[in-house]
Amino acid sequence: MAEPWLTIIGIGEDGLAGLSDASRDALTGAEVIFGGPRHLALAEAGARGREWPVPFDPAPVLALRGRRVAVLASGDPFWFGAGGSLVPHLQPGEWRSFPAPGVPALAASRLGWRLQDVTCLGLHAAPFARLRPHLARGCRIIATLRDGAAPAELADWLVAQGMVATRIAVMEALGGPRERLRWTTASAFDLTGIEAPVAVALDGADLPRGAGLSAVPGRPEADFTHDGQITKSPIRAITLAALAPRRGEMLWDIGGGSGSIAVEWALAGGHAVTIEPRPDRQQTIAANIAAFGLSGRLRLQPGPAPEVLEGLPQPDAVFIGGGASAALFDWLTNRLPQGTRLVANAVTIETEALLASLHARHGGGLMRIEIAEAAPLGPSRCWQPARPITQWRAVL
Repeated sequence: MAEPWLTIIGIGEDGLAGLSDASRDALTGAEVIFGGPRHLALAEAGARGREWPVPFDPAPVLALRGRRVAVLASGDPFWFGAGGSLVPHLQPGEWRSFPAPGVPALAASRLGWRLQDVTCLGLHAAPFARLRPHLARGCRIIATLRDGAAPAELADWLVAQGMVATRIAVMEALGGPRERLRWTTASAFDLTGIEAPVAVALDGADLPRGAGLSAVPGRPEADFTHDGQITKSPIRAITLAALAPRRGEMLWDIGGGSGSIAVEWALAGGHAVTIEPRPDRQQTIAANIAAFGLSGRLRLQPGPAPEVLEGLPQPDAVFIGGGASAALFDWLTNRLPQGTRLVANAVTIETEALLASLHARHGGGLMRIEIAEAAPLGPSRCWQPARPITQWRAVL
């Protein structure tokens, strides 16, 4: 087999001294070396060095296919690194990789944390809201950050979330001669002179019981932005159970409203598109996408269904919470692949009748959900019923 033309090399803050013999040999033999300015300086690339374009683009590397090329990345090139962006454009045998210890491994070794029990996140190009599903009493999180100003901004965000007791370890230039580690808390953050590259470790041992989001669907309505038109918590839990999300699956949430069903699906590890024709509710959905840090997993598709469904990534499941019609169901049953899971909720008598007819034609399960909560009645209490929900679930 021919020698790979491309070598992807992980480099740490200790530069050439920390590289394996294989990595150093690859650098010595490379005609061109790509990397960020810091990487090129650490590797002493000199005239052979080429800085990545901003925004990042693998095209300059791919244009040199067949020449001896090295690419530098921080630590493990396949943990939020250049390796994951390059390899989808390559064939097996074109490349090889020599990783170095990345931020999670270096941080865990400094802190004495079991890495298998730690959540590791890349927040250098992502909002702090990505932390929300992971913040809870006893959590341990290691995350990369954008720059030296970001730790203080993160502390302010944690305070705004009510996570004031979160312990924060600010770690600078891990693995190199400039390495520094300092502990503080979100509420008492006063560290200065923080220099990139920077990462943080978050320790939730001192957070109060019940802090953070629940780990299962059916989260309280108060966790969401909404105008009152939101699938209520127990109905949402039943609906998500019927949709049966699996990690990586795609949901269409038709008639999104507040987007709560799609949010819960994405928090379970899936991807979703929520379809909503009303501009005011589109704003609500956008606010929830931002608040839960789901911009990479959940997107809004404005407009009515089925008109705006063409061209969307094919779903594994479809939820219809609003805008149900015989025409919409005909469109879905004629175009969606076999095995797609379909769940629809109805409140009105007209939509309930439609679901009953669909159940008669296509089978599946038809369920009526009636829920009542205790409410005051003078000096006593009574049951206050919510509007009953009819739910049809089927597999196409």
